[in-house]
Amino acid sequence: MRLILLGPPGAGKGTQAQRLVAKHGIVQLSTGNMLRASVAAGTGVGVRAKAIMDRGELVSDDVMIEIIADRLDKPDAAKGFILDGFPRTVAQAEALSALLARRGLKLDAVIEIAVDDNILTDRIVGRAKETGGARADDTVETLTKRLSVYHVQTAPVAEYYRQKGMLKSVDGMGTMEQVGAAVENLLSAATEA
Repeated sequence: MRLILLGPPGAGKGTQAQRLVAKHGIVQLSTGNMLRASVAAGTGVGVRAKAIMDRGELVSDDVMIEIIADRLDKPDAAKGFILDGFPRTVAQAEALSALLARRGLKLDAVIEIAVDDNILTDRIVGRAKETGGARADDTVETLTKRLSVYHVQTAPVAEYYRQKGMLKSVDGMGTMEQVGAAVENLLSAATEA
């Protein structure tokens, strides 16, 4: 099973990814973790990425695709994966499609966890109050900025996959269990198709 979870910050992608990893024995591929691992291992692409980051620049899409390609070669990714934090732009989605096509692979599902921005903001702020202190990303100002970036840069990725007939959406405003059940229903339908 190869899939992408999309949705704004705080929508529950990480929680749902963890549930899917535990249930299906697939790996969660976080681009941040893969990038750090490549740098730490001193791979060729890791050395290039470190030089870019040391200059204070963002790692290019080409370098990220190479890191993902290297990670997909690892034995634990053979059973399947969930991409976390990638693709964030349409250009990255196109590059990922090309990478998978070169390997004779395809995505089984692209699932968007849809949430209302205002309710999401209330949920995140409430979480901060319940836990007795706000994380850096649990303030209204920070979340508002992150949502703005999401809507400008990443939301078009959902439209890219919608136009390809691959995007399925679940209501992310339910409980963790309700959202999880909806995700599982979509995956069952996708893998049977």
